Amino acid sequence: MANTALSDVLNDLIRINNDRIEGYEKAISESDKIDVDLKAIFNKMISQSRDNVSQLIAQVTKLGGEPASGTTMSGKIYRTWMDIKSAFSTKERESVLELCEAGEDAAQKAYKEALETDASMDTEARQLITSQKESLKTSHDMIKKYRDMHQAINH
Repeated sequence: MANTALSDVLNDLIRINNDRIEGYEKAISESDKIDVDLKAIFNKMISQSRDNVSQLIAQVTKLGGEPASGTTMSGKIYRTWMDIKSAFSTKERESVLELCEAGEDAAQKAYKEALETDASMDTEARQLITSQKESLKTSHDMIKKYRDMHQAINH
């Protein structure tokens, strides 16, 4: 029997990781050619989310659910805002880093909510979500560090 509630929770995490992939792909396209350091970090973040999606899809399938595709509505809004803000930004690198940090905050919130859900969750699913959340927290902290360094140099 399918655990629909848990499948829904995991599908939300698939969508937030898809948002993250699209967000970092957008950030790469917005970064100057000289920002090779950021592009390398953003590509690592994309790879991380693709791995997360694969693991989550496997878990949803194991539960008998239908894995989600696409992104969240808030993710689409986030990317639209990024388009608008980057068009008017005079401090592109700092702006991109601020937006990436906001995206990382959204991912942390989604994982926190997943762990606090009322859905019945086995140890394997809880461990997967916890592990991915910790990994994403490390990425969040790296983006924040880059943003803070950039602000310190330019202010």
